[in-house]
Amino acid sequence: MSDDGVEIPHDRLPPATLRRLIEEFVSREGTDYGHGDYDMDGKVRQVMRQLERGEAAIAFDPRLQSATIVSKRR
Repeated sequence: MSDDGVEIPHDRLPPATLRRLIEEFVSREGTDYGHGDYDMDGKVRQVMRQLERGEAAIAFDPRLQSATIVSKRR
């Protein structure tokens, strides 16, 4: 995480809140899911797996009072 953001463990969020955050993330333009077509549920499952494997994280910006999902791949 950057100095401006705080990592929030995905398992600390209520399931409904986590799902809404992931849905908002995957509905943005330019999000890449590789080859193939995915419906919303498929995209949510894919991001959830990335969070569970530690490949992605939830970053909270206290200054903006907003959260997003970021890649942890290097």
